[in-house]
Amino acid sequence: MKYTSAEAAKLLRKLNEEQAALKERESKTATFVAAVDEDVESARPEYDYAGTQKLLAQLEEKVRKVKHAINAFNLQTTVPGFEMTVDQALVYIPQLSEKKRRLANLANKLPKQRVVGGYNASKSIIEYTYANFDVAEAAADLNAVTDELARIQTALDVVNNTETFEIDV
Repeated sequence: MKYTSAEAAKLLRKLNEEQAALKERESKTATFVAAVDEDVESARPEYDYAGTQKLLAQLEEKVRKVKHAINAFNLQTTVPGFEMTVDQALVYIPQLSEKKRRLANLANKLPKQRVVGGYNASKSIIEYTYANFDVAEAAADLNAVTDELARIQTALDVVNNTETFEIDV
């Protein structure tokens, strides 16, 4: 069946949730407590060891197939407007996000700022912290990185919601 990357991610999440629910149900029903004078069979919860293991194995196989298909798609599909694959874009986006955070910190500096509570406790000498770079240049770089990040995120969203690939689950 054909899926977009976004649909495949939702399918993967659904399979993982099914697997987690089955494991939780297993943990609640695999053992039980009964009082000494209680009828053990009436206290026994319904649990099928072999059936549960079989279902878990089937879910695990489906998860492997979906993850493999997503990985193959990410390695083979190019993001339009960028000379990189989806896989590379998924590395580039966090790099841009970190660069944006760092540049925002620099762009918010003042070229000259008075030090409050600095080294000189007597306050007889006023100290200043000076930016050792052009703050306006950092702000311009921040705008450029913000635009680039938005552009690649949008391009990746388009790919993830339009390009399809086959998953046999």
